[in-house]
Amino acid sequence: MIDYKQSSMVDIAFDLMKKKKKPVDFYKLWQEVSEIKGFTNEEKDDNESLFYTNITLDGRLITVGENRWDLRSRHKFDEVHIDMNDIYADEEEEAPEEEEDDGLVEDDYN
Repeated sequence: MIDYKQSSMVDIAFDLMKKKKKPVDFYKLWQEVSEIKGFTNEEKDDNESLFYTNITLDGRLITVGENRWDLRSRHKFDEVHIDMNDIYADEEEEAPEEEEDDGLVEDDYN
């Protein structure tokens, strides 16, 4: 049996997700993890963003849209892979064009 009190929040979430058959809403997952850890309301508030950051960085869990999370192992690479070249290309297309600076200073005295 796993000692959840000594486990990390992400390890608990991973173990919970292994028992589930479909994606789970972040807040539902967070509620379950915080109950297992025995957090007070203040500890829940203090640790929520840390938990979100950690599951994002961990790699075993992925977001499948609409703030729902699932095990990466249940999804094909093509479904969850984000090509960073596409993201940077989109940013370049959206960037406003800057006016050329001809080095001249205009005055309003005329």
